[in-house]
Amino acid sequence: MRAILHVDMDAFYASVEQHDRPELKGLPVIVGGGSGRGVVAAASYEVRRYGVHSAMPTRMALERCPQAVVVKPRMDRYKEVSTQVFAVFHEFTPLVEGLSLDEAFLDVTESRALFGEPAAIAATVKARIRERTGLTASVGVSHNKLLAKIASDLEKPDGLCAIGPDDVARVLDPLPIRRLSGIGAKTAARLESSGLQTLGQLRVAPDSVLWPLFGRYTQRVRERAAGIDERPVVPDWQEKQVSAEETFETDLRRREDLHAELAKLADRVGTRLRGKALLAANVTVKIRRRDFTTYTRARSFRPPSQETGTLLAIARELLDAWLAEQPRAAVRLLGVGLSALSPAAQLDLFAAPPPTGERPGPARPADRQTARIDPTLDRIREKFGSEAVKRASSLERGLKEDGFTGVRRRT
Repeated sequence: MRAILHVDMDAFYASVEQHDRPELKGLPVIVGGGSGRGVVAAASYEVRRYGVHSAMPTRMALERCPQAVVVKPRMDRYKEVSTQVFAVFHEFTPLVEGLSLDEAFLDVTESRALFGEPAAIAATVKARIRERTGLTASVGVSHNKLLAKIASDLEKPDGLCAIGPDDVARVLDPLPIRRLSGIGAKTAARLESSGLQTLGQLRVAPDSVLWPLFGRYTQRVRERAAGIDERPVVPDWQEKQVSAEETFETDLRRREDLHAELAKLADRVGTRLRGKALLAANVTVKIRRRDFTTYTRARSFRPPSQETGTLLAIARELLDAWLAEQPRAAVRLLGVGLSALSPAAQLDLFAAPPPTGERPGPARPADRQTARIDPTLDRIREKFGSEAVKRASSLERGLKEDGFTGVRRRT
């Protein structure tokens, strides 16, 4: 049987602010915009007692709790703490599915031999998060994602709750139907007006009540109300695409200008790909003309790569093929996307030839050299900023216009 954890940080943004500013500890704190149109991004547990919750207009929140302290969000700080939290997750399993900065599913089925039973793993995860960040998390433990998520919410804050196979009906049946993820406020109101208040009632409700609301998904809703969920934990590395695009202040027509911009975009997505320890096996180029007509050109290739030179060479071929069809077209937007992603690993030197319909990447004798250059450039930019070093191919536009003075100017 699978072992799934759902980890949810407690009032994450507000808790980070209270941790970083001790004078806020114990006070009702709202993280969000303070203007007339501001919205609550997070609410501390102290302010929730007044009925304040996220997504509420700040004006309304302050009417309910006039003494609340409103703090502007600091997303960079929250991302920094989130990185620490997710690093803890990956110490126990590679199967981590992030839902947001402060929430994730962990499949620890294969981790039990090393770290103990799921509840013990959950307790250790909570302890390490508190030790490294000073914050608390609530963890739900069960044999599927649905039950683990419900469990994590039952004993907040700083909770640890497990739902075993024999506990499902006892725990779920009394819960209000609004506890079931996927049932929105309007649907919940219609169910309640039909006399269905709990998950137990929803589980045994007749088709005459459920079919008008859920149609062909009626049986699935009953299964969810009964705690049945076969969805796997999908690791973070199974992203669909890494992409970057640029809209130009002035439309571009010259092939040289478009190549220079394409090099910048390939550099950006290549850096992101390596930062996520991923390989790509498909390159897509997105082109939007002045009249807003948008085109995409894509190619799959083998073996997968994360080297900027390889990715750029394919992107250039795709762009050039489009330019041959539409010479001198005015281009207002250019984008590069990488897909068919997989975790980076040592490439097989004896890999089979690409399947039918796929083409090998362009022959690049210096690939082993560029494999060392790319990470070096990444480290320089990480330390000194993204503008610290540029590839010559991305400077082509400025150098041609400025007579090789070394001074670039935007056009």
